[in-house]
Amino acid sequence: MKLIRYLDHAGKIQYAAEQPGGAHLRVEGDPFDRNRVTQEPADIANVLAPVAPVMIWCIGQNYRRHADEVGMSSGEHPVVFAKGVNALQDPGAAIAIPIRAGTTELDYEGELVVIIGKACKDVSRDYALEYVAGYTCGNDVSARDWQLKKGGSQWCRGKSFDTFAPIGPCLVTPDSIGDPSGLGIQTTVNGRVMQDGNTRDMVRDVPTLIEFLSQSTTLLPGTAIFTGTPHGVGMAQNPPLWLKGGDEVSVTIEKIGRLTNRVRRL
Repeated sequence: MKLIRYLDHAGKIQYAAEQPGGAHLRVEGDPFDRNRVTQEPADIANVLAPVAPVMIWCIGQNYRRHADEVGMSSGEHPVVFAKGVNALQDPGAAIAIPIRAGTTELDYEGELVVIIGKACKDVSRDYALEYVAGYTCGNDVSARDWQLKKGGSQWCRGKSFDTFAPIGPCLVTPDSIGDPSGLGIQTTVNGRVMQDGNTRDMVRDVPTLIEFLSQSTTLLPGTAIFTGTPHGVGMAQNPPLWLKGGDEVSVTIEKIGRLTNRVRRL
């Protein structure tokens, strides 16, 4: 099932299930617990990010070819950082160039995002997928100068400016995905294919990441996990391809859909 989160014309946040043919029916109940699909057409005023995350964990250098292109290694343990929940952005909404903080090295990272549906702690990889509510597309937008140069290695700052975590367009339930290994993932900038990879290139798969992140740490319902990006990021191009105002970035993942955002100086 594909679920969207939306604002209706009365200003209320709702969920809806996509039907064959593209229509959407309103969903009653908790998307992470008991719910049912009504026969009521969804009154969609604006499509929102499919969840409002309580926490955003991110994994770096988790695709072999990407680690090679940037000359880094994931090492013995996964590279983990966080994005502030303030960075959340809706599908179709603008990625804002940070004016006050400033950046001249704005980059894209198309990623598979996992949404936790049930609280878990110290879960083994064998049972990890039982705690997944669904999957969506994400763009780990990055100010590379802040991430790698200014003031040292400022990964969290360089990745947590407002609008730097677009996700969407929908939340796809696990039964529609099956094994999340082997999903094609592609990122385009202004229609040009920049990233064309597959989740089978992950150094550590989704169950392994959930097992690691949940060690002595409770992952609450609504936690979003950005699982890493394939090769082809802007900083690895020759010359580097930095995003600028007016650029359109789309992340497409097999069985999920396409997330599109335009870069603007707001």
